[in-house]
Amino acid sequence: MTDLKADVKLSVIVPVWNEATAIGALLQSLQLLQAQGHEVIVADGGSTDGTQGLARLVCDQLVSAELGRSAQMNAGAAVAQGDVLLFLHADTMLPADAVQQLQAFLPTPNAWGRFDVRLSGSRPLFRVISWFMNKRSRLTGICTGDQAMFVRRDTFEALGGFSLQPLMEDVELSRRLRDVSRPFCVPSPVTTDSRRWQQQGAWATIVLMWRLRWRYWRGESAESLAQAYRLDVRNAQ
Repeated sequence: MTDLKADVKLSVIVPVWNEATAIGALLQSLQLLQAQGHEVIVADGGSTDGTQGLARLVCDQLVSAELGRSAQMNAGAAVAQGDVLLFLHADTMLPADAVQQLQAFLPTPNAWGRFDVRLSGSRPLFRVISWFMNKRSRLTGICTGDQAMFVRRDTFEALGGFSLQPLMEDVELSRRLRDVSRPFCVPSPVTTDSRRWQQQGAWATIVLMWRLRWRYWRGESAESLAQAYRLDVRNAQ
């Protein structure tokens, strides 16, 4: 990875909860960024599987927060020193040219952006799902957490960060950011683990997520949708 401009610092914020099986590989992949002077912040929601100990060995800062991605990401952002905040899920890997892509973002008027996404696994259906996710995001200007959203810190702070809601916090922030600027869309994809799609079934997951987004667009509360999501997942197991 080529370094970002010397006077621009990146803060990668990773919300985690019981991610001991994934956190090591992710933090290892981010060490080159750290060597270049950027920081990696892990925001833990009360893990009980050793995640905190593993993360503490490698990350620059480990912060504890109330369980919930929005609260955890806000906690990470609160201690971040970077000019650009990048929110990365523990099961998602940045592409090799991530730094070059972020360099292209810096001189633009865009206040924020996201990467295309690629689901891991070899099933052709996963390539189709990824294509539709990326196409939808480009058309709507809305992104999901799987797409490694990045935001200029001054913009993030001006908007008050993520809304403290149990679901759709990424969609909600995207809507507010879209009022500031269109997203900078990075074509190089992050790779996110397809375990959820494999465990619950690809088609069942597609139907569930579209149904939840439709209900959210119609004005249903995130709390109600989170309850419906948990119920659906339990019934699928």
